[in-house]
Amino acid sequence: MPTFLWTEERASRGDATRSRERVDLPVASDEAERRDFHSVKTAAAYQAAGGNSPALKIAVVIPCYRVRAHILSVLATIGPEVDAIYVVDDACPEESGKYVEGRCDDPRVNVLYQPENSGVGGATLAGFVRAWSDGADIVVKLDGDGQMDASRISVLVRPLAEGHADYAKANRFFAPELLGEMPMLRLLGNSALSFITKISSGYWRVMDPTNGFIAVHAKILGLMPIDKIDRTYFFESDMLFRLNTLRAVVAEVPMSARYGNEVSNLRISRAILPFAAKHLRCLFKRVFYNYFLRDFNLGSVQLVAGTLLTLFGAIFGGIAWWQHSQAHQPTPTGTVMIAALPILIGIQLLLSAINYDILSEPRVPLHRQL
Repeated sequence: MPTFLWTEERASRGDATRSRERVDLPVASDEAERRDFHSVKTAAAYQAAGGNSPALKIAVVIPCYRVRAHILSVLATIGPEVDAIYVVDDACPEESGKYVEGRCDDPRVNVLYQPENSGVGGATLAGFVRAWSDGADIVVKLDGDGQMDASRISVLVRPLAEGHADYAKANRFFAPELLGEMPMLRLLGNSALSFITKISSGYWRVMDPTNGFIAVHAKILGLMPIDKIDRTYFFESDMLFRLNTLRAVVAEVPMSARYGNEVSNLRISRAILPFAAKHLRCLFKRVFYNYFLRDFNLGSVQLVAGTLLTLFGAIFGGIAWWQHSQAHQPTPTGTVMIAALPILIGIQLLLSAINYDILSEPRVPLHRQL
């Protein structure tokens, strides 16, 4: 599948194809250490095991805004598979950056400061750019409020490390037991938003689009228009749209979320209309890019023909109904059929275009071709 769920069971299956593509780690000193590496080929893992083979460098970016109460505990749970950590102080009024510098002695931690608040997307992108320029191979975004399990970073990056995806994201909707701690209102809102994001992004198998626990391959990051990506809470959804225009493969990894006394800075009432407008913009841009600018295919024909037939039937039928109603005459059967038939055919063509779009999800990881 182009967009798939990545589970530990799936990753460990030993079929012939996978065995040729597996990443081999040097032998760790004991079984517990091997489990910690999660079969991910990283620079930290090789160094810990005494190896000198080329390895992937994993960096973690943590945008910080009003997370002073949680940030140190989050940093403490990041395992040895991570080579660099970038804490981005997004003009935090609690001075989270200085707090980390004064109390965290982890040599992997680098604190970056934004001159003004740029939003979660802006802070994340600042960290992404720094990690990319420092030579990271895979960059992970981790929130600083403690809702994400940092010990699962190695599981999240595995699809990228093994060359099966360009981008990975956590999915809290994979199994009912993973949703136990999610508030019902948030559950319903995320379900509705997931469906809207499927349409606007073109990743029809993706769920939980607002989940900020993500990983992206640096080669893909280098192709993305960083200056155009949304800086607000729409960041994750806009990333999916940009990834689809690049034809990047997205993987989903089942994860559970933890909810405590943290307070979200997102106000749903203020975000509904801007989010709706941005999703609509992404949809039109994606359709134009994929079906008319870079390609013209069967889906393009179905979309154009379906739209024209549906509009013709609706307009012709509406005019005919108005004229005959004003004349107090019944609309002839033939006129009704002339209006109804294009509408029926048009709707069928539009449904076929949607099906074409679903089947057109990217299938081949882009970073392996670069």
